[in-house]
Amino acid sequence: MRFMVLVKASPESEAGQMPSQDELMAMGKYNEELVKAGVMLDGGGLHPSSKAARIHIDDGKASVTDGPFAETHELVAGYWLWECGSLAEAIEWGRRCPGDGAKGGFNMEIRQLFDLADFEDGPGIEQHHKVAAEMAERETSQS
Repeated sequence: MRFMVLVKASPESEAGQMPSQDELMAMGKYNEELVKAGVMLDGGGLHPSSKAARIHIDDGKASVTDGPFAETHELVAGYWLWECGSLAEAIEWGRRCPGDGAKGGFNMEIRQLFDLADFEDGPGIEQHHKVAAEMAERETSQS
């Protein structure tokens, strides 16, 4: 099962404050542990919302709102993509995260990703299978 782990933003991350060398080292060791265990598939940090935009689509019309966005507790500062056997396993990995350097704590949300097999067969899902095959082919050709 794949899980998206969303690292919540803080006032510091929204201000563009970079982590200290000690925090980077601790997170690097944690990421290395995740990779060696075959858990981490991808991950990264995000620039603050002041460098972002939101797109809202309603009735076929798109409107764009430039950042920054006020509700820090609703924003994401980074992510991991993990492969785990269960939500319980993902939670255990999350508990090991070295987030004590963050002022006010460190919050993350863990959510399982849908797999294409979760959806009913039909023309709509066939389009998604086609796109997935094209992405896999591109990834293979880039390797």
